[in-house]
Amino acid sequence: MGLFNFFKKEKNNLEKTENSILLAMPMFNNNERYEINAVIENLKNFWDLRITDFTGDDDSAVFKIEGEMVALAYIPAPIPWEDIQGTAQYAYNWQTATEDLENHSGHAIVSIMSSQKSQKERFTILSKLLCSILSTSNAIGVYQGSQTLLISKFEYLDSIEKIKRQDAPVTLWLYIGVKPSKQGNSIYTYGLTEFGKQEMEVINSQLHIEELYEFICNISAYVINSNVTFKNGETLGYTKEQKINIISSKGQFVEGQTLKLKM
Repeated sequence: MGLFNFFKKEKNNLEKTENSILLAMPMFNNNERYEINAVIENLKNFWDLRITDFTGDDDSAVFKIEGEMVALAYIPAPIPWEDIQGTAQYAYNWQTATEDLENHSGHAIVSIMSSQKSQKERFTILSKLLCSILSTSNAIGVYQGSQTLLISKFEYLDSIEKIKRQDAPVTLWLYIGVKPSKQGNSIYTYGLTEFGKQEMEVINSQLHIEELYEFICNISAYVINSNVTFKNGETLGYTKEQKINIISSKGQFVEGQTLKLKM
């Protein structure tokens, strides 16, 4: 990524031999739903993807996208409100989520099965499949519980060009938490562990939230796109002169060890 000059970076040689199932849930109001034929046609014609081994119907279907096994099922019932209410309260990117979702009538379960493909490849397939569902139906948004994400239909489809460029659509794959306080502004990632990376935090910075947000999104995209692993004691920066220290320590806003970026 041209914006950054990273120091002492190295590739992660500890690739996972098998990745867990990826799950996402598009949600619908007024008993609406997807049509599997329209979804398949969009995958073929818009995304130019190879679809094979299809079996199923509008209720449930299993097929392969570029050799990756996926499953799609419709559930004629809402996601339990207690499962999404907490996430909705922190969905600053979808401020009307609580109101929009309170009476949703059904949802789909989208699954990308375990495989030896990279996580970026698998997440990309997931996003393309979700875009096809959203583009061909009246779905109102997507819930991804593993990343505590609620994403509106508009926001998801707004990332299509980035997905086409094979760039990581960070806000579709990670939750970026923001925590302003009297001591300073803090920001953190939640979801990088899905890619075998440590989460990142900036604690009590005097920089504006907007600047921190852009920075953490760019860093996260670089880590995912280039499969870079940072370690304790390394530095990074926009220029050769700028050196942002990286310290690995107990997470303040997320569990486990996180990388603190001193900004």
